[in-house]
Amino acid sequence: MNDSPADRSTGSSADSPAERSPGNAAGCPADRPADAPPGAPELFTWEFATDPYPAYAWLREHSPVHRTALPSGVEAWLVTRYADARQALADTRLSKNPAHHAEPAHAKGKTGIPGERKAELMTHLLNIDPPDHTRLRRLVSKAFTPRRVAEFAPRVQELTDRLIDNFIEEGSADLIHDFAFPLPIYAICDLLGVPREDQDDFRDWAGMMIRHGGGPRGGVARSVKKMRGYLAELIHRKRENPGDDLISGLIRASDHGEHLTENEAAAMAFILLFAGFETTVNLIGNGVYALLRNPGQRERLQRSLDAGETGLLETGIEELLRYDGPVELATWRFATEPLTLGGQRIATGDPVLVVLAAADRDPERFADPDTLDLARRDNQHLGYGHGIHYCLGAPLARLEGQAALATLLRRLPDLRLAGEPTDLRWRGGLIMRGLRTLPVEFEPGHRSDEGDSLSTP
Repeated sequence: MNDSPADRSTGSSADSPAERSPGNAAGCPADRPADAPPGAPELFTWEFATDPYPAYAWLREHSPVHRTALPSGVEAWLVTRYADARQALADTRLSKNPAHHAEPAHAKGKTGIPGERKAELMTHLLNIDPPDHTRLRRLVSKAFTPRRVAEFAPRVQELTDRLIDNFIEEGSADLIHDFAFPLPIYAICDLLGVPREDQDDFRDWAGMMIRHGGGPRGGVARSVKKMRGYLAELIHRKRENPGDDLISGLIRASDHGEHLTENEAAAMAFILLFAGFETTVNLIGNGVYALLRNPGQRERLQRSLDAGETGLLETGIEELLRYDGPVELATWRFATEPLTLGGQRIATGDPVLVVLAAADRDPERFADPDTLDLARRDNQHLGYGHGIHYCLGAPLARLEGQAALATLLRRLPDLRLAGEPTDLRWRGGLIMRGLRTLPVEFEPGHRSDEGDSLSTP
C-alpha cells in the first residue's frame, strides 16, 4: 500500500496490469533497440519471467542503465545497480506524473493503470509530485498510522487462521488461491471500511486485475470502472455516517484547512486497495516458495518460532523481500530534464524503470546476494522504495507477511510443494512478480474453532 515502487506500498501494482503478459500479442519477446549491447539477454519472455535474475546480473555488469523496448512498445531505461537505483528513486528530476511522457502512450494504458483516467482516478500518490504529493501524503498519513496498523493485528491473525481452517482438513491447497490472495483483500477492505457484505465484490474485482492482462482491453479497465462507482457511493455514505475506518479518516483528514476532494478521496481509496493487496499476495506466495526451496532456512525459522522467538521472523521477512520480492520494478518515472544516470544520458520525457529485483541482488551492496539468509542484518533493501515515495503501507505488509508465514509454519509444519518447481508458472508483467498458483500438500489437521469459515475467491 504505498505510493512507491513498492507502492504498496502494497503498493501498488501499477506499471500497469496492462503489461501483465510478457512479450507482444503473439507471445514473442519485445523487440530490442538497435543499439542494444552485444550479448544482451532477451527480456520479457516466459523463461525470463520464471527466473529473471541471470538476465539482471548480466545487465548489472554490462549495461546497468539499459534502454529497451517493453512488450507494450514503449521504450524505457531499466536501472539495475543498487547505487543507481537508490539515486533514481530519490531524484526529483524523475517525475511520477505521466504528463511528462507522451500523452498517447498513457492514454492507451501503456504507462498506467487501465481505465484510471476515464474513471477520474488519476490524482493518487503514484501519479503526482510535490507539492500535491506532499499534501496528499500528509493527509493520508494522518489516517493510516502505525497505531491503526498495530490495533489491526488481531483481525489479521483471525483472518489468517480462518482461511487456513478452510483447507486444513483437506491435506492440500493452492496457497495463492486459497490463502495468499484472499488474506490481503479482506484485510484492506476491513481497514478501509468496506462493509463485510460488499467485500466479495472487491475480491472479484481484485481477482480480475490480477488475472487479466495484456492491455487496457478487457477485465482490468472494467473492474476499475466498477470499483470507482462503488467508491463514490461509499464515500457519500461515509460522509453522512462516518466510522473509525480509513475512508472515514480520509474524508475527515485536513491539512491547514484543506480537505480531500471527492475525486482525491476516491483515487486514494482506490490506489490503497489496488496497491494494497497484490504486493502482499506476492510477498506471501514468493516467501513460502523460497522457504520450501531452502529447507535449511525454513527449518531454522520453524525452530525459532517453536521457541517463541520473533527476531528471525522479523529479519526473515526483510530478507524474503530482498531475495525474491513482490515488486520487480518500481512504478513509472519520467525525466523532466536531461540527466545522467549510471553513465547514460537520459533525455527529457524518457521513461525510467528502477529494477528493484536487480538492485536488491547487487553484489556491490549485498554479500552473497543470491543466497537466502533469514538472519541477514545489513539489509537495506529497496523493496519498499526510497525517498519521498517510500511505501506508506510497509507496516501493514510486514504485519500480514509475518502473520501468514508464522501461522502456516505453526499449523502446517510438514508443508511441502505438490509437484515440481518446473511446473509452476509466474504471472508475466513489468511491475509485480508473483506465482499464478502454489500447490502444496500437508498432513490434514484440525480447524482452529467452529466459527464460520471465510469464503475464498
